[in-house]
Amino acid sequence: MFRFLLSFLLIQAALFFIEMLQPVQQAIILPWTDFLAKISASIMLLFDTNIEVYGKIIRSSINHFAVSIEPGCNGVEAMIVLLAAIIAFPAPLIYKIKGLIIGFIAIQGMNLIRIISLFYLGQWSQVAFDWAHLYIWQALIMLDALIVFLIWIRFIPNEKEGSRVTS
Repeated sequence: MFRFLLSFLLIQAALFFIEMLQPVQQAIILPWTDFLAKISASIMLLFDTNIEVYGKIIRSSINHFAVSIEPGCNGVEAMIVLLAAIIAFPAPLIYKIKGLIIGFIAIQGMNLIRIISLFYLGQWSQVAFDWAHLYIWQALIMLDALIVFLIWIRFIPNEKEGSRVTS
């Protein structure tokens, strides 16, 4: 357990350091954030034709309310936490890859719901928007990463029995 915790913390620190490097921000993080805005706007356009997107900004053409998806609100941090946990945990490589793919889909899927809900919540109440943005959704995205990790652990084969881990 100590080895896992130490590995997890070191991997996480390294990944967060790498994420903050300007070349990584420019080449990966900012384009990813713009892509999230486009995907979110595309989903919203299915039921709301008054949506405009400019890079990382989603805006209502009716009331001009806008949200800007900033680094830190793009699911990358939750993905780093999950990636560090999965890499640090002793498991076969194929299970790690599957866990990362499923985790990516779960975290980014929830993040799309987050972005869309905050966009509409902000048009209704700035106080509710601020509270949901800073507290509810931050916790839910990290909780999503934790739940994915805990479910993933359940499907790792037990080395001694050749079967999945059970509690």
